[in-house]
Amino acid sequence: MSLQVFTLTEGSYSVDVTKKFIPFDPTKDNPKDRPASLFIHVQPFLVKINEMLVLLDTGLGYSNEQGQLHLHENIRKAGFKPEDVQLVLMSHLHFDHSGGMVHHHKGKMELSFPDATYVMQRGEWETAFSSSSSSYHTDIFEFLQVNADIQLIEGSGQLNEFISYELTGAHCPYHQVFLIDDGIDKAFFGGDVLPEPEELLRKFIAKYDYDGRKAMELREEFGQKAAAEHWKCLFYHSKSKTQAYIALDGDRFKIV
Repeated sequence: MSLQVFTLTEGSYSVDVTKKFIPFDPTKDNPKDRPASLFIHVQPFLVKINEMLVLLDTGLGYSNEQGQLHLHENIRKAGFKPEDVQLVLMSHLHFDHSGGMVHHHKGKMELSFPDATYVMQRGEWETAFSSSSSSYHTDIFEFLQVNADIQLIEGSGQLNEFISYELTGAHCPYHQVFLIDDGIDKAFFGGDVLPEPEELLRKFIAKYDYDGRKAMELREEFGQKAAAEHWKCLFYHSKSKTQAYIALDGDRFKIV
């Protein structure tokens, strides 16, 4: 049995106060043309464990010129079929993580993974319907409610023999993280609590987090555990390494 992890890079984007994600190509686009914008990278992950295919978050759900989901395209490039994905694990439901749960195609919406179980925190699912934030695209969740196999979980616990989940809050009230452990290797997905390896190298409180202090403390906690237990960390918004191990150099973290 071996744990395999594949980065499904969806590209780079700028996002401003409108919360719209606009493709950004650093080789030809000038960031000065996009004032007051954040520049982010988006990359879900595909994990193969014991013949099971698991997707960690789903990206923006954008398609190529032929109408094919980038996400599906990337899964095929990794050597797998999108229809073989069995679990879709959601850290939270902000659009840049949940857009790819569905596929907008020829004016219609369809499930991106019709045979998979979509797993999310019950509180986050309820927030997705009640929140006035433009980060939640309610039309997606209304479609899922009718058409998808949804598993709502609460708090922290064990999903199956390989996958555990922890309710962290911090980035948003019902954000969660996942640890996948096959008994030999461990892969940790920190969602937007630990979205980039560089965030382990400096302590800061981010304005975009619901509880920035808690998020900062969790980054420290997860970094310590990752170093001690040899976790492979998966970084959803990384500009550099998307998969990395963490080491301690004295009292400082080092990205391996």
